[in-house]
Amino acid sequence: MSDRTRSPLSIPLPRPRYGARPTMKDVAARAGVGLKTVSRVVNGEPGVTAETEHRVQEAITALGFRRNDSARVLRKGRTASIGLVLEDLADPFYAPLNRAVEEVARDHGALLINGSSAEDPARERELVLALCARRVDGLVVVPAGDDHRYLEPETAAGLATVFVDRPGGLTAADTVLSDNFGGAREGVAHLIAHGHRRIGFIGDQPRIHTATERLRGYRAAMAAAGLPVDESWVSLGPTSPDRVRAETERILTGRPSPVTALFTGNNRVTATAVRVLARFPRPVALVGFDDLELADLLTPAVTVIAQDAAQLGRTAADLLFRRLEGDDSAPQRVELPTRLIVRGSGELRPAPGTAL
Repeated sequence: MSDRTRSPLSIPLPRPRYGARPTMKDVAARAGVGLKTVSRVVNGEPGVTAETEHRVQEAITALGFRRNDSARVLRKGRTASIGLVLEDLADPFYAPLNRAVEEVARDHGALLINGSSAEDPARERELVLALCARRVDGLVVVPAGDDHRYLEPETAAGLATVFVDRPGGLTAADTVLSDNFGGAREGVAHLIAHGHRRIGFIGDQPRIHTATERLRGYRAAMAAAGLPVDESWVSLGPTSPDRVRAETERILTGRPSPVTALFTGNNRVTATAVRVLARFPRPVALVGFDDLELADLLTPAVTVIAQDAAQLGRTAADLLFRRLEGDDSAPQRVELPTRLIVRGSGELRPAPGTAL
């Protein structure tokens, strides 16, 4: 019995060659038909008998063939894919943002490709340009650097770009942010309203927009209350646990007048500060920027300024697809509100005699 008369499923499969996916030519050879016949079956075109279509489908199943959409969509000028570059995919803050962008992309029939910059501007640029080389239709970027002019040739060629969480640098594009200044100001004012006068601030690296805006909000709240800021109460830098732990302990034990409260600049800083405070001999009030998992189950539960990360992602993705659908209006800057969540740690009052 020749291969042409045997069922495709009865023909032994060749050993797999990893990285070499089966092609329509392989399907045609296995089914004993021409390449054009396979193309018609794969693309749902007429002109193929039921018996031949069945044979081709059996060969497709046996080989594990999948249609390569790249050439087809490129002929239409769109790849039906977008890129998302985040600081760190493992950061809990970015998980709902990533999911929201993915859901919006899915609603528009597009695939999301994402990666982490690790707060490295060179790595961000490498990732972004790699996505551009793969002809994504648009990008959502959490900037790591402060100069995004490298994107201008891509945007001039039709690439849609939206910056989220932080603004891009030296280029005009849609931007979606949280109210970092206003949220920090509200959090520090909350501590002041509960009797604190010496309040420490521990934040991220000073080159990061969100860190500087939150520090600015801290200073504004202190100034509005007529309170001086001792610069020894302020610490900006990497959010590694070792640095944050050392700085928290330094600020809490400063002489002659240690702080009675802390405002922490993001969820990673807050998590480390909570560990330090758990074994500290005196109560210290705490308000953190960003919510964190299980914050409501701690003792005391952690008062936070919460961002809506999912709304950041949805808003950025909606803007991106509006651009892809032809919106050529001037770049927008959208600022979303934050929310104070009162849980207990931010309502601790200073011990008698320590507030002054």
